[in-house]
Formats: sequence, structure tokens, C-alpha cells
Amino acid sequence: MRRARFLGCLTAALLLSGAAHAASPVGKNALLGPPGGDYVLKADDVTYDVKGKVVTANGHVEVDHNGRIVTADVLTYDQNTDTVTASGNVVMMAPDGNVVFSPRVVLSNEMKDGVLEGFRALIGKTGRLAATRATRRDGTVTTMERATFTNCKICNKPGQRTPLWDVKAYHVVYDQTAHKITYRDAIIDFFGIPVAYTPYFSQSDPTVKRETGLLAPDVGSSSTLGSFVKLPYYISLTDSRDMTIEPILSTEGGQVLEGEYRERWNHGGMWLQATVASNPNGGLNENTHEWYSSLFGAGRAPIGDSNVWRFGFDAQLTSNPTYLERYSLYNKDDQLFSDLFVEGVSGRSRFAITGYFFQSLVGSCPQLSSTNPPVCATTQVSPLFIKTAQIPLALPLIEYTYIPERSVLGGDFRFDLNSISLERNSGPDSQRLTGEMRWQLPFVTDNGQLFTIRADARGDLYRVSNNDPLDFPAIPTKTNYIARGVPYIGVDWRWPFVSGGGSGKTAFIVEPIIQAIAAPYGGNPKGIPNEGSVNIELGENDVFSFDRIPGYDIVESGPRANVGFRTEAMFPKGSVELQLGQVLRLKPDPVFSEETGFGDKASDIVGRFTIKFPPYFSLTHRVDIDETDGTIRRNQVYLDGSYGRSSIELSYVRLPQQDVISTDEPREEVNGQATVGIFDYWVLFAAARRDLANSQMLDDEFGIGYDDECLKISLSYRRQYTRDRDIAPSTSILLRFKLNTSDEPDTRGASELFPRHLFSTTNL
Repeated sequence: MRRARFLGCLTAALLLSGAAHAASPVGKNALLGPPGGDYVLKADDVTYDVKGKVVTANGHVEVDHNGRIVTADVLTYDQNTDTVTASGNVVMMAPDGNVVFSPRVVLSNEMKDGVLEGFRALIGKTGRLAATRATRRDGTVTTMERATFTNCKICNKPGQRTPLWDVKAYHVVYDQTAHKITYRDAIIDFFGIPVAYTPYFSQSDPTVKRETGLLAPDVGSSSTLGSFVKLPYYISLTDSRDMTIEPILSTEGGQVLEGEYRERWNHGGMWLQATVASNPNGGLNENTHEWYSSLFGAGRAPIGDSNVWRFGFDAQLTSNPTYLERYSLYNKDDQLFSDLFVEGVSGRSRFAITGYFFQSLVGSCPQLSSTNPPVCATTQVSPLFIKTAQIPLALPLIEYTYIPERSVLGGDFRFDLNSISLERNSGPDSQRLTGEMRWQLPFVTDNGQLFTIRADARGDLYRVSNNDPLDFPAIPTKTNYIARGVPYIGVDWRWPFVSGGGSGKTAFIVEPIIQAIAAPYGGNPKGIPNEGSVNIELGENDVFSFDRIPGYDIVESGPRANVGFRTEAMFPKGSVELQLGQVLRLKPDPVFSEETGFGDKASDIVGRFTIKFPPYFSLTHRVDIDETDGTIRRNQVYLDGSYGRSSIELSYVRLPQQDVISTDEPREEVNGQATVGIFDYWVLFAAARRDLANSQMLDDEFGIGYDDECLKISLSYRRQYTRDRDIAPSTSILLRFKLNTSDEPDTRGASELFPRHLFSTTNL
């Protein structure tokens, strides 16, 4: 369709040339408007009344004025009053992308003002606003009568045209500049049924990402807290700063006030979450008024204009070891830590100075009795407690790593310098300085054998003193200096055999692995406190490692060999893998006990069997087999499956005593959770955890939920069967819902709306 543009002067010429006729056909295209205007008109037929200065367009009419577009079946433009009247399938498109539909509209003031009959508007991606009549002013403010709004998609099928939720009101004002919809005498409907009335209500339109206001509350009931409600209020400060204030009110557990502040800046950011609680029913007898508080957060900020140096902190603090669990404010960790650091990274090298503060949640004991064995003088402890005075303060921890950009003697070189000072009120104090050099050279032979040669030399210097010889009899009370050197050289050999493969074909890999390490015996002189090498376990990742022990305080000594193999079948849509390994020694290393699996000349046989067919199925089985009698010492099975909106997660864990932190007994547990899509957007979810060693349920949870593009709601039931100090076994019911009024995705996440406490943050 040809487009003609006539400016104000051409419009005047058209008036003069057509003066002899009452009406003149202009054609399919024309430009109209007052002198100096910029209206572009397209239509199947355009007629201009010269005397009355009225342009009439019929058929596929389109008017464009400064990005404001109107399409209709019939349009009349009165040049005298600058009024546009359109009828028949009228569609108005604003420069910001909002679309308005109406059977008939009358517009003026360059199409900014007007009256619209049968008003309908599409706001953002899914927002829908409709009214019997609407009046526009300045092209930004629309006043409506008998209006309704929803952010739900509406299906154009009989019986499915009712949105899941909508807001109806007799008077509605939509301010496009402020992105605000205001209702008076509003009624909120769910599934077409009125459920709430309010004389005044306002909300942001769906295009707004962040807006200050009250978020959807959570309500429920718990045998520990009684009836409770969470009332989060969100405050948007700027595009890079916001905060949330969330009071928790309960009938039996008192009140909690939680505040969270978040800010982002170039190359960094921070968040802080502080809580304070008042509980009139605290203590073991639930008759003591107690106050609790906590502080969590993290921050990272560059120092100066350089991208090399930065400052940071992490905060995890609580005034009571059971407070966070009582109000479900955290994942069940056994220990909290806070740190403050300065760090510099240049190329592949790094330098950092850090200070650490630790807090145990498994139960701290301020004072021990004089009995034998000693017991805690207070009752606010778990079965395994830690003396508060024995928790160390790590200040400072100094770390330096130098890795040159170029190879050294054809291989990779690395130098580490590490120093830490640990101070206690009761127990050993120590300062350690460690220097370590490592060189590694990998190469491949012509027939595909993979060799890696590693040489390592390390030296440690300790200064140790001890003021608690009863609890730490192996550490001398006199200040003592201890030095040691630990060199080793090792060779890693692998020879992968590959069969098949290629595009869309199955490939098989068989890879034998042998590692030989030559190192002197000894290396663990008496008097060195074991601070960072406590949790020693033999796993499939550790069995093929030159440095198996975490931390610096204990070293593995003596010649040894790590042997095993890995085999894998790779299919077009998945894989199956098996890995087995074992450690062999000339004689046992006294640093390892029998419980670790390293205690003899031949270690336990450890392996991993994995099946992966993403995204539908995965299975991982980790096993530790006692080499002497074939019994299974450690056994872990994890199974994940999903299909459509249904999923299942199962796990079985059996761990020996030394791998369990929060109790002094071996652990054997089974966990399971499932989400089943039943119909449309409805799901059932359930979770359970059972202690097989003691034949006891630990906790379970089940519920029902609904989740679509505009509404999320869940109702869950949870039972906790065990006591943790002053927290008795409890039962709770939680109702959560969220109305989606924005085009932005829900940041809260399905894991919170459909709570699965065994694998995610717990809920009340």
C-alpha cells in the first residue's frame, strides 16, 4: 500500500484545490491533522469533506501519530476540533507497548484524550484490564467505570474463560506514568467467587519489576508456636537497593521481627538479615520469658579503582543454639561461622588475610560439672556438646598462592604459603606457618597412556601451648616449637581404552588407574593439635589423590599406591559409570584408625556406580567395602527421577561413627520426597525422613499445591518426631499463596511455595 505524506502546507493546498466540491476522494493514503501536525493515515478508502474539513476513512484504517497507532474499520477526523472518532474493532497501541481494544472511541488532543466504550487493555505480557466505559487524559491516565483486572491468561474456550483470580471495582484509575492501578470499592475473586472486599486498594501494573508494598502473607499453626502469621512488607529503595521487613506473630511462640537489606554495586554487593524475637514460653519447661536474636549477611566490595583487591565479610551469628530451628530461619547446619577478609587476585595468584569466628549449634556448654565423666551443668545442650571456651578464634589466617603464567621445566608450578593463629580460653593455642612447593608434569604417550609426574616439598613450623591438660592430655602445657618437613614424589598412570563412539552412537571406556607415591615415614610428631584434619573419610574422589587428608595438621606418610579402574558406557542420551579404588601400603600408617577405612596395609575398597539419563533419571551409589570381611562400612544411594510436573528424590545413607558430627552413634537414614502432578496445575507433594538405626521417624511432610502463571498456593502438614534440647516434637500446618501481578518471574521459588524441608530451607 503506497504511503503519501502531506505536511501542513500540502493540507492547505488540498483545501484550495477541492473548494468546488462538497466532498473529494483522496485515495488510499493521506496525511491529516492541524498545520504542523504529523498524522499518517492509511485505509482502503479516504474521503475529504473540504467545506467541513472532515476526513473519513473506511476499511483497514490505520492512523499513526508520534508512535500512537489507532486501527479501526471506520475513522472520522474533524480537523476543526482535532477529534478522531473510530469505530469497529478499534485497537490503540501506545509507545510503551500497552494495547487498548474498544468498539468505539472518541479521541482529541493529538489522540491523548478520549472516551472509550467497552474498554479492554493488554498491559505488559499478560495483564488484562477491562471496563464498561473509560476516559483517557493526557494519554497516561485512564479512569474506568465497572472495571476488572487480572494477570492470568484467559483461555478462549467455553467453560474456561473465568480467570483464576481478578479484582473488580466500580471505580478504577490507571496511571501509566506511575505504573499504578487504584481501585475503589474493590472485590477480589478466586475462581469467579468473591472472597474479599476492600474500600480502597492499589497495585503496580505488570510492567513494574519492584514496588514497595505488602507481600502475600503466610499463615499456619504449629504445636510449638501455636497459630502464626508472617506479614512480609517489601520496600524498593532504588534499582540497586531494597529491603524486606517481616514480622512473625504467634500465639504460643511470641513474636519475631525480621529485616533484610540488599544492595548491589559495581563489582560487589551486600545483604544483611537481622532478627529479634520475644518468646514468653521459652526454656525446657516452657515457662521462661526469653529473648533471641540473630544476624546473617555477606558483603564484597572493591578497594580503590583496581580490580585486584577487595574487602569482604560473612556473618552468621545467633544468641541461642535452638532459636533458628525453633522459628525455621535456617538450614540445619551444625556450625555457624563469621569472617572478615581482605583479598587480592592477580593473574593466577592470590593473597588473603582472614579472621574467623565460630559458633557451634550442636550444643555448647558454658560450664562442666566436677563428676567423672563430666557432664554439662546446664540442660540446654544436645547429646553431644562442646565447651564454649574450647571453640577457637582464628585470627589471622594468611594465605598466599603463586602460580606463574608460564610453565616451569615444562610443567605446572605452584607455591603456597599458609599461616594461622588459633586462640582459646580453654585448651591449646597454636600458631602455624606452612610453605609448600609443587611441580606437576602431565604427558601422553603415542599409544594413549596418560602420565602425570608430581613432586611436592612442604615444611611446617608450630608454636603450641596448652592450658587445659585434662581435656587435651596429648598437648604439653609448656610452650613448644615443632618443625617438620614432608616431601613426596608421585606418578599417576591411566590408560583409557575407547570403543565405538561418534555421532549418535554408543561408546565404551575402560580405564585402569595406578598412582605410586614415594614418601618417608613419620611426619606427625607428637604435640601438634589436630585442628583442621578431623574429618577423614575414604571416598571415590579421595582414593585417587596424592593429598588425601584435609587441612595441614595431619599428613599421610610412607610409600603407598592407589589402584583401581573406571569404566563408562556413553549412550546418545545418557551414561553408565563404575569406579573402584583401593589404597595399598607397605605397613599401616598409625595416624589412621580402623574406623576410617585406612587402618591396615590395604584400605577398604571404595566405589561409585552412576546412571544418568537427564533430565528424567539419575542414580548414584557410593559404597565402602571392608577389605577384610567384605562388610559394607559406608553406603550411600541417591535416586532422582522426573517426568513432566512429577518428580521423586530418594536417598539412603549409612555412615560409620567417625563421619557423624551431631551424635556419637553411627547413622543410618532413609529420605524421600515426591511431587506428583495430578491434573492441570495441581500437585501433591510429600517428604519423609526415618532413622533406621533407632527405628524412629524423624520428620515427615505432605500437602497439596497449585502453581500456574498467575497463582501459587500450597497447604502443607509437617510432623517433627524428635526433641532437640528445649524444642519438643511438633506438628505444624502452613498455608502459603502468591498472586502474580508482575511480568517478572516469581523470585520466591517453588521450593518455598511447596516446602520440602528435607532438602531445602525449612518452613514453619
